[in-house]
Amino acid sequence: MNNPCFEQFAPIAAIATHHQAAQIIAPLAQNSPIQLWLPASLKQQGSSQHYDNSLKEHLASIWNENQALVFCLATGAVVRLIAPLLQNKAEDPAVVVVDAQGDYVISLCSGHQGKADLLTQLIASQIGATPVITGASYGLSLPAIDIFGFTYGWRKGEGDWTGVMAAVAKQQTIQIVQEAGSTLWQEHLPQKHPFSFVSDTQTEIKPQAQIWISPIKRKIAPKKDFPRVQWHPKVLWVGIGCERGTSRALIETAIDETCKTYHLATESIAGITSINLKADEAGIIEVCQRRNLILKTFTAEQLDQVHVPTPSAVVKQEVGTHSVAEAAAILAGENLLVSKQIFRADNQSGAVTVAIAQADQEYIGRTGKLYLVGIGPGNLDQITPAAKTAIIEADAVIGYSLYTDLIKSLQRSGQIVESSPITQEQQRAKRAIELAKWGLTVAVVSSGDCGIYGMAGLVLEELQAAGWNGKTPQVQIFPGISALQSAASRVGAPLMHDFCAISLSDLLTPWEMIQKRLTAAASGDFITVLYNPRSQTRTQQVVTAQSIFSQYRQPDTPVAIVHGAYRDDEQVILTTLAEMLEQPIDMLTTVIIGNTTTRNHAEWMITPRGYLGFSQEEE
Repeated sequence: MNNPCFEQFAPIAAIATHHQAAQIIAPLAQNSPIQLWLPASLKQQGSSQHYDNSLKEHLASIWNENQALVFCLATGAVVRLIAPLLQNKAEDPAVVVVDAQGDYVISLCSGHQGKADLLTQLIASQIGATPVITGASYGLSLPAIDIFGFTYGWRKGEGDWTGVMAAVAKQQTIQIVQEAGSTLWQEHLPQKHPFSFVSDTQTEIKPQAQIWISPIKRKIAPKKDFPRVQWHPKVLWVGIGCERGTSRALIETAIDETCKTYHLATESIAGITSINLKADEAGIIEVCQRRNLILKTFTAEQLDQVHVPTPSAVVKQEVGTHSVAEAAAILAGENLLVSKQIFRADNQSGAVTVAIAQADQEYIGRTGKLYLVGIGPGNLDQITPAAKTAIIEADAVIGYSLYTDLIKSLQRSGQIVESSPITQEQQRAKRAIELAKWGLTVAVVSSGDCGIYGMAGLVLEELQAAGWNGKTPQVQIFPGISALQSAASRVGAPLMHDFCAISLSDLLTPWEMIQKRLTAAASGDFITVLYNPRSQTRTQQVVTAQSIFSQYRQPDTPVAIVHGAYRDDEQVILTTLAEMLEQPIDMLTTVIIGNTTTRNHAEWMITPRGYLGFSQEEE
């Protein structure tokens, strides 16, 4: 199964020219949409392909077929190879270089618009290398101004993008005039940033550059005292009513002329909306296909419930509603900006009615993803490469504040990070689903393994309750090292025979049921791992657990008490069942109670699997 974190870059070509380079880069192609290319002289197992001509000739043949190219080759050689092929940063593929030892991954070309910077970070996390990114925005921990809007489905408008980027690099004051679109990006900027968020009419601040975020299309004079650019969030919904058989050209003319008259950017159009009778209207379908717009339709009954400024009795008689264009626009976008405009043309058949409304939330236009990620005990060395990659690639990271702090070094500039207290698991799950339904890629992090007392089950439950179809949003689970594994590894091999895990928290499970499970585990001679053994207000449960196990186990039964495994405040104690309550135990502690064969030896806890007593003759 492909790692979904690399899908946005596909197709990707990886190139190695010798055996050591192939060994470094081949693992990337195993679980991702990366095609590995090797010279014909290099025999390599797996799904690699081979080229017979020179690398220069081969590169020219695949250059335009890929969104990204990854080289395990000397940087100078790569520069010479790609130099004749480069056109401009808006069209060139991302180019990433991995050094011959696999220690560094370098973003070489198309760092922003080609997303080479992000690809560099993802590859580095996969192979355990250091990313090398030289862009000014990355060094300042700022979102890249020329691409950050793509996260929210925004479209780039006119302006001096090079000039604004230069102003950011110089840390000059950048005035932001945001009239539409999500402001989430504003909430996750570093404390020291160059942006000044003011209204369009404020004049007391003299910026060195300006960014408009608006559905309004402004004319930017070529020579101004400072550079300006425009981002256009997709917040406009165009309501269309038309006669049957109206041409695509007339519909497009009607849309373009209306936007021009009211100074609206066609780049801000999210979609076309109409009555469901027009779901098969050829002209409307052609416009949507040509302009990559969605078509949203409503029934006559739904449309007729909407109060509009210019209802029509004629339309009511024809299709069963007093309004099509205006009502559909309001249902899709809520805030009507342009009342219906009627268009006809002498040389074209049909007639078109256009109305435009603005939505409060932009349309992203992507299928959202939920990454349910286990971060293990929290130490970065104990997080799987796949989990690290998922965290880095995600548009948003959601988790308990302690856990988001533990992975702070994995977070990247421009990323949404929402942290909350330990008791707000359900709120986190609902928020993650909300963002994913909107179209973002959201990583929900849990300590240990996300599927063991983690957030995976809760998120899936919430999705099920909401009528999830299993596909939208997409879900991918990234397992982590569980707390029981982490704790066991710090004390030896206590889990070598049958074991179980029981949480002593009665917040979600009745205490009577927990006691029943404790008794079953103790009487069944299971090695037992206790989660959530004691909190500030819940102190008696672990006492009862010790009492239950004392009925079935000897007082000297080994017990391990591990606090904060692999974290800076780690504390490991080997004790006995009789003395375990004399040790410090809290919510961040994992308790392992051995079975009747578990023993301590030289400060290690061991549960025999039975090999030494196994007779070969019985095999």
